[in-house]
Amino acid sequence: MFELDSDDPTPLYAQLGRAIRTAVATGRLKAGDRLPTVRQMAVDLRVNANTVARVYAELERSGVLATRRGVGTFVTSSGVGAAGRPGLERRLLALGDRFLAEAQALGFSAREAIAALEARVSSEGGGHADQPDERRP
Repeated sequence: MFELDSDDPTPLYAQLGRAIRTAVATGRLKAGDRLPTVRQMAVDLRVNANTVARVYAELERSGVLATRRGVGTFVTSSGVGAAGRPGLERRLLALGDRFLAEAQALGFSAREAIAALEARVSSEGGGHADQPDERRP
């Protein structure tokens, strides 16, 4: 279900957390979907079980996942947690600022960087960069 890139400088726990959040945001994982156990996910991804446990715990604290003892770990109905949305949007804007600053440092304009990002989203089929977003002005 998820793939990690050992050549990516991003820590494995951050890659997995991002992959789960992306799956929830794009609808690949829906409210009520059960995730593999910590042990099974660790075996599937060939990572330490503590890495998976850390990701599950962080996503549970942020409201993306809920664990029911003896039953499993599930995607919550809110997914991202509506109450935390304004804070998440601020973090998204800060992420965008860092992305554009790094792209500029590499010699790309903001338009080139955004076009590259949109092309990547389109090629992965997970997002809908070509569809309007009601949050855009």
